[in-house]
Amino acid sequence: MDFSGERPQVDLTYSDVFLVPRRSSVTSRLNVDLSPLDGTAATIPLVSANMNSVTGPRLAATLARRGGLGILPQDLPLQELDAAIRSVKSQPVRWDTPLVLSPSVTVAEASRVLPASEGYAIVVADPTISPLSIDDVLGVVSAPRLGTALPDARLGDLTRGRPPAVDADDVVDARAAFDLIVAAEADTVCVLHHGYVVGTLSQRSALRSTLYRPAVDSNNRLIVGAAIGINGEAAEKATALAAAGADVLVVDTAHGHQEGMLTALRSVADLNLGIPLVAGNIVTAEGVNDLVDAGANILKVGVGPGAMCTTRMMTAVGRPQFSAVLETAEAARALGAHVWADGGVRYPRDVALALAAGAASVMIGSWFAGTVESPGDVLFDADGRAYKESWGMASTKAVQARFGRLDAYERARKELFAEGISSSKIYLDPLRPGLEDLLDMITSGVRSSFSYAGAGSIAEFHARARVGLQSAAGYEEGKALPVSW
Repeated sequence: MDFSGERPQVDLTYSDVFLVPRRSSVTSRLNVDLSPLDGTAATIPLVSANMNSVTGPRLAATLARRGGLGILPQDLPLQELDAAIRSVKSQPVRWDTPLVLSPSVTVAEASRVLPASEGYAIVVADPTISPLSIDDVLGVVSAPRLGTALPDARLGDLTRGRPPAVDADDVVDARAAFDLIVAAEADTVCVLHHGYVVGTLSQRSALRSTLYRPAVDSNNRLIVGAAIGINGEAAEKATALAAAGADVLVVDTAHGHQEGMLTALRSVADLNLGIPLVAGNIVTAEGVNDLVDAGANILKVGVGPGAMCTTRMMTAVGRPQFSAVLETAEAARALGAHVWADGGVRYPRDVALALAAGAASVMIGSWFAGTVESPGDVLFDADGRAYKESWGMASTKAVQARFGRLDAYERARKELFAEGISSSKIYLDPLRPGLEDLLDMITSGVRSSFSYAGAGSIAEFHARARVGLQSAAGYEEGKALPVSW
């Protein structure tokens, strides 16, 4: 990356900069390869943040199916983390995971799991039956049907006729899957193998399978990462999570450039688990040098840019994110390591700029928290707008969850110094309520950024991206008008 003028002497945020178009031989944005090549098996440069309100098994599996990587949070008890990793590993790669709800579930109850959004459906059957035979399925209810039915209606009353289905052996590729669904005159079908339901497919998910490559391990299972803290028995926990199937481990703390991190990181690195080791958070080249020396392969970069974070206002500590990524990526590249830009992205342009600054991947938190697949129920405000609850990982709510096993006195002491937002409504975008909807928007924008720069891969984008500085008025000029003239 280079600047269109002199390199500025002040630190910059994503809003301070823009990409300058260059002569390009990229004929189509679909020809761009977004693989981060950071030692993970990801095929797109997007990682979900290890936050309790962001990443659970459902989101991690959906993200990996489209090429990204989900990082499960460290606050979960070890047994729950183990179960979550194994859950992701058990999910289908070629098909969507069926959402199975009992016929006795009401529309109001189902709406807390799935809002009335296009592209989603419910398989109505007894969820305790495993494996699930097609003969056990009463029907498939599309999510939009929930918006037209009475709240106290039961799902079993909404089913009509035999559930549409296709045989897995007939699905030779994603295009064939799309054609089979259209031929069945259905939006969503059950996918069967020897008469048992192994997944579901919608027209939209079949179409997406022609555009994305799933991120899978050597056994063709979806990949997933897990985070651990620096306190306690970091090495023992890392060993257990790797044994459960974690493909990436993240050693995580708010201030990554400290002795506690270096000690914990060395103890995990010495295990030689054979999987990428991520550590952070840091914002300086010195932090990169020390953490790589302690065994990190990837550095998590960002202090204070997240939507749920109040660190900068509480402590004055942090750094504008574009400059933090730029400096750390340069230092990491010299050592053969990589950088994940963690936080501060609000538009696809910000993801592109993080990659231009040298990041291999970009971590996303609150943006993904407001999706159907994130943990927690779908809630509704007084106007009927759907939202999910989100909170910062240094907030009182997070501290209470993390230290719930301490005695009341010690827990109260820690709560005194909590930072971050404990509860925030993250509204689901009516046009893009699902994680995959956001992935479509983000990757479409990033692919176009690459084509403007004349780059066919992330490595080429790192080399060819040219960045200019802009005023606040310049940034505002780039926004579409929400209303007409």
